[in-house]
Amino acid sequence: MLATAGTHVPTGDEWCHEVKWDGVRALATVNGARVRLTSRNGNDITGAWPELTARSNLPDLVIDGEIIAINQHGRPDFRVLAERIHVRKAAAVARLAAQVPAYYMVFDMLRVGDEDLTGLPLIERRARLESLDLGESGWQLPPTYDDGAVIFESTLVQGLEGIVSKRRDSRYRPGERTQHWLKFAHRHRASYVVGGWRPQTGGTHLASLLVGEPTADGLLYRGRVGSGIGPKQSKVLTTLVAGLTRATSPFADEVPKVDADGTTWLEPVLVVDVDTHGVGYERLRQPSFQGVRSDVSPEDLGGRG
Repeated sequence: MLATAGTHVPTGDEWCHEVKWDGVRALATVNGARVRLTSRNGNDITGAWPELTARSNLPDLVIDGEIIAINQHGRPDFRVLAERIHVRKAAAVARLAAQVPAYYMVFDMLRVGDEDLTGLPLIERRARLESLDLGESGWQLPPTYDDGAVIFESTLVQGLEGIVSKRRDSRYRPGERTQHWLKFAHRHRASYVVGGWRPQTGGTHLASLLVGEPTADGLLYRGRVGSGIGPKQSKVLTTLVAGLTRATSPFADEVPKVDADGTTWLEPVLVVDVDTHGVGYERLRQPSFQGVRSDVSPEDLGGRG
């Protein structure tokens, strides 16, 4: 179940409000002592998060939540999490789990035992969730709040991503984007499809990405993103784009010559998050790369414009 971007934080007793976490959405399926983590697009990501899968005190259930990691300032930061997303070698996974531990912020329960909870209102699902003993592991149950305006302002002051407002009577609709859940972000962050890359001036290493927005008219060019791509990010991105090269631009519109010159064109399959200054512009303003979204496909973004 996905939240729709809202314009005004709702008020009234029929709404509750939660912190919007800057992380990776994941479903956790507990079966005995085994835990399986699944990304939003259905990929098994269990192996990347060993510190979140050692469970023995819970009944069989399915939980929805967000995997986060904390930066040096004590705030959830997707860029910190991004260092771990694509790592699969056991030794590297264990090392990163110790260096950059992850936390699972749980906020909904879809099933317990053989009982399907998706048809129950959120207030009842939440009560069932609160009855669980999550122990001392990295699983946490954040609170909900009654006053959306207060928590929205508080998360702004704390440097958090934003809030999600949910109707207390909302049923859980898997995969559906609904007006019963509304999201309000402080930063202007969005996902874009990568259509090409460019090296740094006089070099060969990946230094910037050309990104676009899927629309009914095809993939429309939105700009070139270099800020936020350091040596570590460049190395990861170089590995991910290997094998995606194509001869022509994947963008439906013309890419300005100043951006197109020296570009290696790519098949439009890789999705990244970008922070920008302001929204509603044809070109991204002061864009900053935030990380690769392996849990999101280009089809998930289709036609949003």
